[in-house]
Amino acid sequence: QVAIGLSIFCAVSNAFVVPQQQKGFGVTKPTTRDPLLVRMLPTAEDTTSLDDNVQVEEECVTKPKGATNPWEVHKFGGASLATADLYKTVGDLLIKEASGRGEGTIPTMAVVSAKGGMTDLLVNVMDSALIDFEQANIDLEAAVASAVEVLHQLAPPEITDPIEARFRSDAKDILSVVQSLRMINMVPAVTMEVVTGFGEIWSAQTLYAYLQTQGVPCDWIDAREILVVKSDSSGLGEKGEASTGGVTPLYAETSQRMASWWNTVGRDKGFFELDYTTASPIVVVTGFVATTADGVPTTLKRSGSDYSATVFAKLTGAARVTMWKNTDGVYTADPRRVPEAFSIASLKYDEAMELAYFGAQVLHPSAMVPCIDDNIPVYVRNIFNPEFIGTVIEGRSQSLVTSLKDAKVKNWRTKSGEIPIKGITSVDKTSLVTLEGASVIGGASAAERFMGAMADNDINVLIITQASSESSICVAVPENQGQKALRALEDAFELELARSTVSAVSLVTDMSIIAIVGEGMAQTSGVSATFMSSLAKANVNIRLIAQGSSERQVAVVVKSHMATRALRAAHMAFTLSETVVSVALLGATGQIGSALVQQLKEQKEYLANEIGVEMRVTVAASSSTLAACSNCQGIDLELLPGCLTGEEECYADGNAGEMRLDAVTEAMATDVNPHRVIIDCTNDDSVAEYYEKWVSSGINIISPGRKCASGPLDRYKRVMQAVKDNCVNWQFESSVGSALPILTTLQDLQETGDQVNFIRGCVSGTMAYVLRSMSKDIPFSEAVRQTADQKFAENDLREDLSGLDTARKAVILARQLGMDVDVEDVEVESIIPDEIINKDYTGSWAEIDNSVIEDLKALDVEMMERLQAALDNDRALRYKFVIDKEANTVKCALESVDNTDPLYRLKANENLVSFETSRYTTSPLIVKGAAAGPELAASGIFSDLLRLTRAYSSLD
Repeated sequence: QVAIGLSIFCAVSNAFVVPQQQKGFGVTKPTTRDPLLVRMLPTAEDTTSLDDNVQVEEECVTKPKGATNPWEVHKFGGASLATADLYKTVGDLLIKEASGRGEGTIPTMAVVSAKGGMTDLLVNVMDSALIDFEQANIDLEAAVASAVEVLHQLAPPEITDPIEARFRSDAKDILSVVQSLRMINMVPAVTMEVVTGFGEIWSAQTLYAYLQTQGVPCDWIDAREILVVKSDSSGLGEKGEASTGGVTPLYAETSQRMASWWNTVGRDKGFFELDYTTASPIVVVTGFVATTADGVPTTLKRSGSDYSATVFAKLTGAARVTMWKNTDGVYTADPRRVPEAFSIASLKYDEAMELAYFGAQVLHPSAMVPCIDDNIPVYVRNIFNPEFIGTVIEGRSQSLVTSLKDAKVKNWRTKSGEIPIKGITSVDKTSLVTLEGASVIGGASAAERFMGAMADNDINVLIITQASSESSICVAVPENQGQKALRALEDAFELELARSTVSAVSLVTDMSIIAIVGEGMAQTSGVSATFMSSLAKANVNIRLIAQGSSERQVAVVVKSHMATRALRAAHMAFTLSETVVSVALLGATGQIGSALVQQLKEQKEYLANEIGVEMRVTVAASSSTLAACSNCQGIDLELLPGCLTGEEECYADGNAGEMRLDAVTEAMATDVNPHRVIIDCTNDDSVAEYYEKWVSSGINIISPGRKCASGPLDRYKRVMQAVKDNCVNWQFESSVGSALPILTTLQDLQETGDQVNFIRGCVSGTMAYVLRSMSKDIPFSEAVRQTADQKFAENDLREDLSGLDTARKAVILARQLGMDVDVEDVEVESIIPDEIINKDYTGSWAEIDNSVIEDLKALDVEMMERLQAALDNDRALRYKFVIDKEANTVKCALESVDNTDPLYRLKANENLVSFETSRYTTSPLIVKGAAAGPELAASGIFSDLLRLTRAYSSLD
């Protein structure tokens, strides 16, 4: 069928011959093997005029006569050529670049891809041809119409009419080929390459049309008439494929054709007579397409225009090649997956090739070879930001031998300001193929047969690892070759599998390769440790590890759904970006939540500049509304309160809806940031029920509320075990003493071997303020009202006044001592009667508080009598808790304390905790300070959050 297809193709090959009068140039020495070449260059004998006595002087294309600057080559991809306006942008940019940068103009060559989407349109034509000829015709008309529409927007009819005529003539020729395909019911690879190549041919003429309107010296070249290659494969290759598929330029023939074009067409175009101080030629060349030595049209495979650009740079002796993209150069990572990624200033060729091999959109590894040979710098710049210098790729990295010679190993963290890696990249859609238990065969034999099976079946092996015991070999291959690789190994080891001398051959799909790349990794310790630790902290499991012998890259294989998280974790670990923490803030519109939002806004700049940390609130919730950011940049904190209260419409990059804890869980689970924290300011038991699920998903929790830390003991223990099992943090320092380091102090005492016997004190800001404020002029009920006005109390005043809030805090402390106690085990004295505690109040919290305070007036006399009794004995009335470790008891009660008790001098807004230990015997260790009010509570949460981020940064 292939033979028949080629015969049919050759039979219609004349359809692709462009009349000579079109341009008047082509190959130097056409042969009978060149039936498909489009235009004919004069032979060497034709370089003289008809008058044999007049000799025409030949000129070297690499050194145009009178030029003060060498050629420069610019390459534009389909994304830069998607619309008429973009063609104008490209044309204007070329004119500006050709005008020079100081001394004289610059001879300029532009290598162009097909108009954005055109290659796919032409592929659709060929795909439709075998099924529905009419549909193929419709698809072809759509492709031509798309090209013509752009063309008409760029130039007047006197320029576009002949070009359009050629487009439509080409379309007729394509249709002739399409008709022939139905006879063989297949699309030969050579036919596919010929047809799709017209996208570049049309694109080059389109840009050439616009340049003519600008009055600059210009022309266009069909690269199939110049570029001769040897190709070891056929077809276009997969879309986005990072390889030119074994295509090798034949430079001797190609150089001859290039020189011939310059000395014929270039001369006729007047390029020899230009005053290069004021003008230089702009030559537009078709990328992607080429011709074989036998004259058969071919391509440089998908995205091969990069290769075209570097080949023509070599042919013209260019001073530089500029690859125009829609980003500011080569990034440290894919900015679509790592928003913090930034442009790399410079790369070595070797670094760029490593990045490209592992999936980075730099340029194909083989495309760099022509520039490496002639040491031509490659610039990657942004067509939409041409003033930005972008990334320059030039120079070679040290060889392994050179880097090892007299080199001293140094930890990368000691190299101040030097980051050992240049970028982090990934290869998605890969599979792992593993041969297990092959030690009986012998390592050398197993490896040879394994790799032989891969080679015999044209399997592209991306990574290989072998166990030291020689019992297993594992390779990463493209996912679309996974099953083929598995069958190849099953065939190669069929006998051993039947005899069980080989344990198993297995395939694992849906994997991704993550690689860090950089010349600075050589002779530098700690790089792999930092990489692996960052993935571990992000809860990313590694399935395979490989390091290149050149020490320029370390690669791992992870599950595909974890790839983005792995990229972001590694990017932050090497301080390529700030440590970013994704925060879900529950209770964001409450007193404490609002105070925390304000503090985050005020400290944002300081955290970024001084600590290298950014807190991004990606989820925020009130009791009724949930707002979730739809990107990785976080919610605008200025808009957050209004969005949640309904006073403002939600912001463009997020959405607001009903508050559901499952929605919070889903939003945090899908967040690819490795550092995720939920801050629970709700003090809601239904929220506490989700803690175990959250920490089991690798999410850290900060809880100023006490419902989980002092809630049911069984639930508390499950959450603590999940925290240990998943290597996450549950911070609840602020749940006891707001910003006071009470739990931290207790933890330090125990971890340093001290034995804590008693903990005493007052941890209720409400009780401290009420009892300190009471006097003959200020009765108990009024003191409570002042406390509420100061926002020192809980939402429900009764939790403070009944002693329940103090009991919960005491239980949290007792549990940190290892005591298995619940709130029900605490002996609590309430200073309000059960009638008030159990009464069903209605209305808002403010209305409930007013009603409670009104009922408290009945207690004014009794409370004043207790206060006066204490004062009469030179004592002070304080609400005190006592934890007795040995007796395993916890007590909370209203006591009158003398002046030897630390609580005697407790101020109105203070908390105080004293630790009596085996070391602190003569005098207790006291933690004391202001702890009442939402600002201090928010400060305590902020401190917990910073402790977490410092842990991230330390790991990073």
